[in-house]
Amino acid sequence: MQARLGTDCEASVHSTTSRLVLGILLIHAAMLAWSAKQDSPTWDEVAHLAAGIGQWQYGEGDFYRVNPPLVRLLASLPVLPLAGQFDWKRYELWREDGDPTRVGFDLLHRRGDECFWLFSLARWACIPLSLLGGYFAWRWANELYGPREGILALVLWCFEPNVLAHGHLITPDAGAAALGLVAAYAFWHWLKDPTWTFTFAAGLTLGLAELTKSTWIILFVLWPLLWLARRMGHRAGAAGAPWWRQAARLACILVLGWLVLNAGYAFDGSFERLGTYEFRCAALRGPFAPGVERPRTGNRFRGTWLAAVPVPLPHNYVSGIDMQKADFESGARESYLRGTWQRGGWWYYYLYAMAVKVPLGTWTVFLLAVVATLRRRDAANGWRDEMLLIVPATVVLVLVSAHTGFSHHLRYVLPAFPFAIVWMSKAAGTAAKRPWMAKAVAAAVAWSMASSLSVYPHSLSYFNETVGGPLHGHWHLADSNVDWGQDLGYLKDWIDAHPEARPLTIAPGLPLREVKLSGTSYGRPPALITPPSPGFPVAPDAQGGPVPGWHAVTVIQLHGGSRDYSYFLHFPPVARVGYSMVIYHVTPDEANRVRRELGLPGASSP
Repeated sequence: MQARLGTDCEASVHSTTSRLVLGILLIHAAMLAWSAKQDSPTWDEVAHLAAGIGQWQYGEGDFYRVNPPLVRLLASLPVLPLAGQFDWKRYELWREDGDPTRVGFDLLHRRGDECFWLFSLARWACIPLSLLGGYFAWRWANELYGPREGILALVLWCFEPNVLAHGHLITPDAGAAALGLVAAYAFWHWLKDPTWTFTFAAGLTLGLAELTKSTWIILFVLWPLLWLARRMGHRAGAAGAPWWRQAARLACILVLGWLVLNAGYAFDGSFERLGTYEFRCAALRGPFAPGVERPRTGNRFRGTWLAAVPVPLPHNYVSGIDMQKADFESGARESYLRGTWQRGGWWYYYLYAMAVKVPLGTWTVFLLAVVATLRRRDAANGWRDEMLLIVPATVVLVLVSAHTGFSHHLRYVLPAFPFAIVWMSKAAGTAAKRPWMAKAVAAAVAWSMASSLSVYPHSLSYFNETVGGPLHGHWHLADSNVDWGQDLGYLKDWIDAHPEARPLTIAPGLPLREVKLSGTSYGRPPALITPPSPGFPVAPDAQGGPVPGWHAVTVIQLHGGSRDYSYFLHFPPVARVGYSMVIYHVTPDEANRVRRELGLPGASSP
């Protein structure tokens, strides 16, 4: 009788937990679906969708090859019947750089406001990837630590503002985070039970993760090292199957992952000889001869025996990594941090970005997890499992931070987030044994959720309370951390609700700025050609600067490196659109006042 009651109790708890997990995932899906409908296409999405359509229609994978194709192929599939055919031969010269943004803009101009619906469809196709991330965060934490920890991990993932910001976009970052976690979870199971079932699961998910973002190429090195460390950490005779058998199956995992990666590119250019590549990054292009004009591409291996070595990876995969590396090396891009623009980036940029864009409640849970680790007596026995979480997250953060050619997007380190979330969920287990810690964890999670939801659906512009929230975040970071063109739909709604605000100019920086809104085309405000700052004297014939009227200015343009629109900081805003656009109504007297303050020509005496 008691056994039956115990079994019934366990079944009831399991059923309740299952319903709770399902409910949280459904809320997460609904939030992502709504954001997908409301946000206008962001800068990179324009290129990703065009590249996905191009790959389906044209049959080649060289479109936007700086990223693997899985996410964009998934996103573009439901819009293929609606997108129409493109004359891809028009873009033969453009394809050399692998940037399909031009085709994306053609799609936007041709479809007008209808493009919002196309992007919504494409985004909805990406939501299952974020749901996978949440499900496996719960499952891994549940199996590793316990049921409370599993629910905590799920909540942290599903309400994390950076996950909500990117989980509905046609970009690879959230998909890479989710499938990277799924692959690591399968590999963790293989380490505990190296059967052929887990061998196949780990290899398949490894390949899928590789097809989301080239960052995960590190797994081909990390996994053997992690297996070796785990193997050496076991006492003699306690490591399970013989080492040679595990090594053979590990090799099968890596080979299967490699096969899936190549299959994702239809083996296009696989085993191409190294000497046939034209590289752009310095490490592969090679040095220049003194006095010789600098070539755009080259190959340091050409003319050596290495030129004949076949490269066991798709051509576009290798070229994409090369292009990314060259982009970081070029120094052509400026980076912004706390009011400073400079060529090149900062090694601590992503640490700072996480400090201000991750909820303080989540950081509190992280600190409580550190306390739990220090207090846990069996920590020596748990490191073998936890290194599967700590090492990938740390390596991703270090790898991205080491590229200081430019520092732009926190999303570059998003693949590290789910590993950290699963690890910090251990705080719930320790809290169950200490009342004060239980209250602290509950308060921290509530704080994190409230902070995130207070900004939703503008999660892309989320900043925590340390910098004053999203209203002040643009003083600290730029690009996709604040303004990626996502609020144009909200601007359209604002214009429709305020017919008096016409004519209206829109400062550049919006990927859809040339698309007609509400049947009217909008120009741009005059730029301040020569900013009045030390080292930049105002030219006598400069005609830029403030003019009376209604103006919508993106927050990035307020701090732009050229400072062409920084003069708007001298006016009080009359409205805001989301957290990425500011509305100004400049009167003739205000325009004249600011022209006098800035010493611009055309200002009259008071």
